[in-house]
Amino acid sequence: MTIKGCMFDFSGTLLRVEATENWLRAVLDDARVPVTGAEVAEYAGRLERLGALPGGISPQVLPRHLERSWAERDLTPECHRAVYTGLARQAELPWGDTVYETLYARHMTPAAWNPYPDTAEVLRELRQRGIPVAVVSNIGWDLRPVFRAYGLDALVDTFVLSYEHGVQKPDPRLFRTACELLGLPPEQVAMVGDDRRADTGAAALGCPVHLVDHLPVDQRPDGLLPVLDLVG
Repeated sequence: MTIKGCMFDFSGTLLRVEATENWLRAVLDDARVPVTGAEVAEYAGRLERLGALPGGISPQVLPRHLERSWAERDLTPECHRAVYTGLARQAELPWGDTVYETLYARHMTPAAWNPYPDTAEVLRELRQRGIPVAVVSNIGWDLRPVFRAYGLDALVDTFVLSYEHGVQKPDPRLFRTACELLGLPPEQVAMVGDDRRADTGAAALGCPVHLVDHLPVDQRPDGLLPVLDLVG
């Protein structure tokens, strides 16, 4: 059947969060904290191993007291914040307790995100072809300002965010909601994502699934372009 609509994941698919070291350095620079490159590297390494950067790698070892919250982190803003600030606190950063909230706030800013090189091109071409687009994301905060900052919001017809619906991927209900908002049956809507567990949940509805690699922006210049071959 001809594909007449597309759903896209956010993090690792359309945009990628900054490197952990850049994330930490930006916060310390804004606070005018004197720090050496070696110190930034050391503590960024701790944060990365802990999976403290939302949109970054998952924790290598999840603290027991956060296990349940981790599984439900994208259902509410409160849970999302508590989990990620809790992970960051395990790094025992030496710059005071407020740094954990400041780091969390930083990751929600447009400056912390970079579109993949072909994101705008693909979304623009889909718009020109009359293919409606939904962004379907497991997330605990409103990512729309990030899209606005990069001029991508006008290329997305609807945002279906887990915390706004109380449902996380791979639950088919989140994908079904997106298809309904696009006004199309699931078998006519492709799901494009990087998570081989979460994003393939759309297949339960009959949606074709196209997976991309969750790579740094400079290492994936054209991973989204094959999507254009899927649509009619």
